[in-house]
Amino acid sequence: MKMKKMAFLILRNNSLFIKMFLIMMLSIVAVSLLITFSSIRMSSNLFMETFSISNTKALEQIEIRFEDYSFAIVNATNEVQNNGTIKKVLTQENTNAIETSKSYHDISRQMERIYPTVESYDTNMIVLGNNERLYNMNYSNWPVSWDVLRNHPITKYTINRPNTLLYQFMPSTSFNDKPMIVATKALMERSTGEIYGVLYFPILEEQWKGLYEGYTSTENEVLLVNRAGQIVSSNKEEMIGDKADELLALAEKVEDEGLEFKDVTISGTDYMLMSQYLPTYDMYLVNLVDKDAVLANLINTKEILLISLGIVLLAVIVVFLISRRITNSISRLVKQISTSGKHDFTKPIDETGGYEAKKIANAFNSMLNELQEYVGLVVQAQQKQRSAELMALQHQINPHFLYNTLASIKFMIQQGKKEKATDMIHALISLLQNALSNVDQTITVEQEIKDLKNYVLINQARYGEGIKVNFFISPDCLDYQLPKLILQPFIENAFFHAFNIQKEGFVQILVSEKGGNLLCEIVDNGDGMEIKGDHTKEDIKEKRHLFSGIGIRNVHERIQMLYGEEFGVEITSEIGNGTKVKVELPLQISAKPKEITSI
Repeated sequence: MKMKKMAFLILRNNSLFIKMFLIMMLSIVAVSLLITFSSIRMSSNLFMETFSISNTKALEQIEIRFEDYSFAIVNATNEVQNNGTIKKVLTQENTNAIETSKSYHDISRQMERIYPTVESYDTNMIVLGNNERLYNMNYSNWPVSWDVLRNHPITKYTINRPNTLLYQFMPSTSFNDKPMIVATKALMERSTGEIYGVLYFPILEEQWKGLYEGYTSTENEVLLVNRAGQIVSSNKEEMIGDKADELLALAEKVEDEGLEFKDVTISGTDYMLMSQYLPTYDMYLVNLVDKDAVLANLINTKEILLISLGIVLLAVIVVFLISRRITNSISRLVKQISTSGKHDFTKPIDETGGYEAKKIANAFNSMLNELQEYVGLVVQAQQKQRSAELMALQHQINPHFLYNTLASIKFMIQQGKKEKATDMIHALISLLQNALSNVDQTITVEQEIKDLKNYVLINQARYGEGIKVNFFISPDCLDYQLPKLILQPFIENAFFHAFNIQKEGFVQILVSEKGGNLLCEIVDNGDGMEIKGDHTKEDIKEKRHLFSGIGIRNVHERIQMLYGEEFGVEITSEIGNGTKVKVELPLQISAKPKEITSI
């Protein structure tokens, strides 16, 4: 009983220490485990994503090489098809020995002229005529006779598709001891459609492999799979000629769905599969990355776990020692804070006790001071906001704008353009009526666009229609609210500052809903300007506005005061390529935004 009572007293007197130690120990262990596994997972994902990007670029380079090879084959094919000498030799009937020798000499000269187009790829070139004539540029590459080649399946397949340049796979046999890829094309008389021969471009698979071999490794495989699901080329020789219907289906799925890569399991191994369809060859270029092999070279999981375990043990020991020291001071500090005046944030607490307790007390008192300063800043911000709103309402119309507009109306009337002057008066009345009589904080998009059109009408009547203005407004955005005169300064800037060098151009106003926000864009193709930053209003110098006193900077600050720092104005421009202004606002249905409540 005495032992139990003593243990109970020890637990009660040290409850703060025990709770603090247990919580911190469990937190350290949990955080360490989470960080460890999260780091391993993030490192793996980041590496695989980076690896996929680099491999995607590698596939693009491989594709370019294959296209270059195809281009050489196409050029050589066109030259053979358009060569009258070759056609004549392959179509002439049996002749005497002298004429036969001359024909062989003539066709040899023509083929020797064409052959360099593909020779750099170690590709052979063979022409086969229906008149039992065969001309082979490199017999060591493919020592084939006319009879064998004439009855070969690839010849029959080519003749059945005379209008297509085909790439066919020939596995290693007694006939050819190494696998080859043969490009074939039927030679056809265009006027009659009669086939008079077949053109072949055989290349050994080991030579063809050179187009991509520099991008492969043990864990990074590259394969070419034809439509029959047969592997026609691979950096792993044992796979050449194998059927791979599953691989073909996966490659087609990646291509059809437009995926950058897909995690797959083939023969019990996890791969990252990337695929690129080669329409010229009617084959799929497939890249298989062995994820386990790649990650094994990147991350030593055991080492990371051991390091994390060591850190956790060290942290637990340190926490145990430190928590014993600060428990008493913290207990006194908690009592002092709890007994301080309730809701009296102006009364500081005494900075007594140990070093840690003093630091906490000092931080608490500093927080109280900062809270008071923050309250003052909020009050000032509210006053600044109300002052800015009041100034916006009081200085919306510049007398110079009214004077110049009325002078233009007078000039139109004197010239007898009464209808145009009437339209301009109506536009001015509507613009002034909304600007002066509408005391609400916000107006609808529909009303803002109406005011902009009136403003554009007035300016085009005064300065001509060299600057075209187009409106693209999403119908579902017409009833949304936005601050009054929020877009007009940018239209004004476009009219008076964007077309100083070039006198004509266009301004486009686009309003749409994007990502749950109201997006307004003003785009012009004017002179453009240099912006030091990339998109902020601080880099734009304020210019005098003839209609309202609301400038670009005022618009940005006004939006952020009303709706927060995540909204505002974004400006991008390039000299000679115009300016683009994006105004992002929250979707507002009510007539007024929420006001900040005073503290």
